[in-house]
Amino acid sequence: MTIPQSVFERLKNNEIVARKFHEIEISLLTILNFQDFIEKLLTEISSKFAIPHTWICVIEESRITKYLHNIKNSALLKASTAFVDKSKFSAITRNRLKPLLANKNLEQFDFLLPEASDYKIGSIAIAPITLDGEIVGSFNQADQNINRFRPGIDTSLLEQLALKVSLCLSNVTAHEQLKFLAFHDPLTGLLNRGVMERILAREFMRSKRYHIDLTVLFLDLDDFKSINDNFGHDNGDAALCHTADCLTSLKRDSDIVARFAGDEFVVILPSTGKKQAENYITRVKTKLLNKPLTAEGRQFYVKLSHGLASVFEPGMDSAQ
Repeated sequence: MTIPQSVFERLKNNEIVARKFHEIEISLLTILNFQDFIEKLLTEISSKFAIPHTWICVIEESRITKYLHNIKNSALLKASTAFVDKSKFSAITRNRLKPLLANKNLEQFDFLLPEASDYKIGSIAIAPITLDGEIVGSFNQADQNINRFRPGIDTSLLEQLALKVSLCLSNVTAHEQLKFLAFHDPLTGLLNRGVMERILAREFMRSKRYHIDLTVLFLDLDDFKSINDNFGHDNGDAALCHTADCLTSLKRDSDIVARFAGDEFVVILPSTGKKQAENYITRVKTKLLNKPLTAEGRQFYVKLSHGLASVFEPGMDSAQ
């Protein structure tokens, strides 16, 4: 029996594609941070397969979102990442791992596109990616050609790519988590005491050298023990996280918020006098007063006590 030439051509093409996927996988396995991982993935896929549009979608509620939101200095990542609502994403993919192909009614996928993108799309391929078995988003490709990703074509190689990306993502996430915990408090996500002390020493020296204002706030929660006793330790943790969020949401980019210990926090305010620092903590307390927490149908408020010190006060001769 003679095997049609088209079969040989398809096998040869699949072999070429598989080899390119293997090359991409090898290049990704050595990367241990999110920024380099995603940038490498997008550029490699785009260049090796001549795909005009490649990007990733990340479910906003997923475990990797906080790491990606912290990346501020990558123009490629900003232009090629979309954060999406879990329910909307699930409605499209139906929580299936099999890649979704489409070349009609493409407006339904608009929410998957990165902000400010002007992609001209004739067909699209959405390949869900997972982290430890949980879908956290998708790797997406699109082309103006309506037949590039038309429904019905073989997606086995695309499935393999999504699996390889998921495995590499797990490796990157594990490394990023270890790195994060070395510098951050695991409950609130704030910088930990050790990092805070190093930053304070640096800012103190800078302030003295250039005669620039520097104010430090030290604060703790009022009656924190009663929150734990009356509402449980889970709600005590919620109160700490709520405080951390308020402190962070009202600070400037140059300000540093850290968890010192237990229910104690420190805020380092460079180029800030005592009056400005008092204004900041007043806004924080007002926000906490306007946003009570709820536990078992009962509301409770987080209240703070604080003290502050300025670098130009008498006797301030060290960061400590």
